Amino acid sequence: MSDLPEDRPVAFAGGRAESFVDLLSLDEIEQNIFRGTCHAGAPLRAFGGQVAAQALVAAGRTVTADRHVHSLHAYFLRPGRTTSPIIYLVDRVRDGRSFTTRRVMAVQNGETIFTLSASFKVPEDTPEHRRAMPDVPRPEDLPDPYEGLPRSARDHYEVSQTRLVMDMRFVPKDPEAVTHLTDGIPHQRVWMKAAEKLPDDPLLHVCAMAYMSDLTLAGTAAAPHITDPQNLQMASLDHAMWFHRPFRADEWLLFAQASPTAQDARGFAIGEFYNHDGVLVAHAVQEAVIRQH
Repeated sequence: MSDLPEDRPVAFAGGRAESFVDLLSLDEIEQNIFRGTCHAGAPLRAFGGQVAAQALVAAGRTVTADRHVHSLHAYFLRPGRTTSPIIYLVDRVRDGRSFTTRRVMAVQNGETIFTLSASFKVPEDTPEHRRAMPDVPRPEDLPDPYEGLPRSARDHYEVSQTRLVMDMRFVPKDPEAVTHLTDGIPHQRVWMKAAEKLPDDPLLHVCAMAYMSDLTLAGTAAAPHITDPQNLQMASLDHAMWFHRPFRADEWLLFAQASPTAQDARGFAIGEFYNHDGVLVAHAVQEAVIRQH
């Protein structure tokens, strides 16, 4: 069972949370039934990364502490609203000797808005291999991306939910850099971490990464095609993650992203998470609706 607070009151209702723990807090209203509230990703629309992270919290609440999340697969079915709670219904599909499977339905106002399947596993010590991290500047050597913004934009960001709970550093694009990514497709590299130290709970750190992973993937796929940002529609369709090695979400993580294809109003993007020591710790894959009205 996770150490995430089970009876911590939700600190916001369509407003702002002061920490990642607040963002992921759920009320347990019955066995296998949880309730949460989400902040806005767009006006009055719940941020999908938070819905996914809260659904994973709900699943993790029903799993023993010796089993850690190793994968999730999710579908965003309808826009969530920030004006009413979201109910998370957990189906305890299977508890095997090594693996545990959970399904979660997120319901709001009588409609299913999101579904998630998550798999948990008992850790094993076996031979391994991994890809090396791209050669990029360290986050300590990169500026806060919003320090150079106009005052009005900076003021808006300073009070935003992302600023309150996260630190981000964008790696400048270098078209001549030799990387593990195929040339000719859009890519983006972002260092990110929780703004404050998080409790020593592996589930909390995995759920925080799930939240982070939905921030920039769709934007990576959309980047070459944006002609008018004010009339751009982007919405996550489905999202999958694989967690390979332990990590802390309150320490710098490099999210190296690439978009191999975009077509049919859909953009596809892949991301790799590396810790500060260059160890590959997770993968994320997403397809999103991308339309320029």
